Amino acid sequence: MAAATLTAAAVALAFALTTQASAGTTHATSDDAAAAPAGIAPAMFTAMQRDLHLTPAQARARLDTDTRASRVQQVLRTTLGGRHGGTWVSPQGDAVHVGIVSDADAATVRNLGAVPVRVAHSERQLDAAVDRLNRRAAIAPAGVTGWYADLPGSAVVVLTRDADSAAVRSFAAAAGLPADAVRVRVTTENPRPYLDVVGGNAYYTGSSRCSIGFSVNGGFVTAGHCGRTGARTSQPAGTYRGSTFPGRDYAWVQVDAGNTPRGLVNNYSGGTVAVAGSTEAAVGAAVCRSGSTTGWRCGSIQQKNASVTYPEGTVSGLTRSNACAEPGDSGGSWLSGNQAQGVTSGGSGNCTSGGTMYFQPVNPILAAYGLTLVTSGGPNPTPTPTPTGTQPPGGTTWQAGTTYAAGATVTYAGLSYQCLQGHTAQVGWEPPNVPALWQRV
Repeated sequence: MAAATLTAAAVALAFALTTQASAGTTHATSDDAAAAPAGIAPAMFTAMQRDLHLTPAQARARLDTDTRASRVQQVLRTTLGGRHGGTWVSPQGDAVHVGIVSDADAATVRNLGAVPVRVAHSERQLDAAVDRLNRRAAIAPAGVTGWYADLPGSAVVVLTRDADSAAVRSFAAAAGLPADAVRVRVTTENPRPYLDVVGGNAYYTGSSRCSIGFSVNGGFVTAGHCGRTGARTSQPAGTYRGSTFPGRDYAWVQVDAGNTPRGLVNNYSGGTVAVAGSTEAAVGAAVCRSGSTTGWRCGSIQQKNASVTYPEGTVSGLTRSNACAEPGDSGGSWLSGNQAQGVTSGGSGNCTSGGTMYFQPVNPILAAYGLTLVTSGGPNPTPTPTPTGTQPPGGTTWQAGTTYAAGATVTYAGLSYQCLQGHTAQVGWEPPNVPALWQRV
């Protein structure tokens, strides 16, 4: 009975949110078929067509599918829990696939308009396997450049430059990974953080240039390898109030008085993109990034929970993509539609030959430092943020645009609710409307 209730709530949430998010993106006439959908910046829409080789109609359809995938993922992570095998967009970009470890969950997946795919391991099992490798990163065999959870393949992939995989398989076995959960892939990747000392119009830590990620109340988030806690920045002037690298790759800078954080991202075409929230996109979704060296570039999300070994050490919890980047783009913004996804960490290759890039997801940064994302173009006030804690500013009253951690409590219409899953609240997501995210207390 409980399972049926959860499924009904999941269906209602997914269809309500998908309808809301897609408003203005369907029923295009011949006159506006080439125009960007409502809520999507024209520069991003154009970049998607260029880098993903899509027509305007295909780009519209891809945005609709990506939005639906992120909603389905959000619901099923809560309702299926440990039985969720991951959510991803099909290689053609026209369907949402969901891994299931039990055939009994197939109907739930179909009710959400997604395609169930039988897999051997759940998303939680794959993430746990990645964590076991992370704890042994210091003794990984020479030539190993990283590893990640491959949801469609239902395995952990270990990347190595050494064609002899015996040492890699022994490394995985010693970490407790079953043989059927590991795949070894030979790669030519040579990942490095995307930091350089070339002058530009981004922000600086001493003579080193990086790119701003996203505005938060009081400052901005960026990559941890760009500067250490206490270091000063210029253009804009500020101070690193928190920084982690390696292990993770994130930081936040509190800007000096007179600098106004806005919920905007530079599209390097003479305009900006408004940031509406930070709903996590699914594997396979289209993603675009902005950086001070190469401007707007687009690709797709390939894998999540990736670990990569830089010369400075291993960084875990990254997302892997084929959207290109180059030195100086570090810390820059990644978006899926109008939703913030993360900040550039590093990778291999460039925007001439292509390559593999990694970004640090944004929601863990917000949660780590108790920050609130600035959305919808601002301007927003710039009070001094609290650098620690799990519930951001805003009191206990539910507010759209606020990032809530699991367990946080709010009041809405005189009633109290507890957050079931960390997320950034948006208009239409009021607690009574989304039982998969909020519970009356």
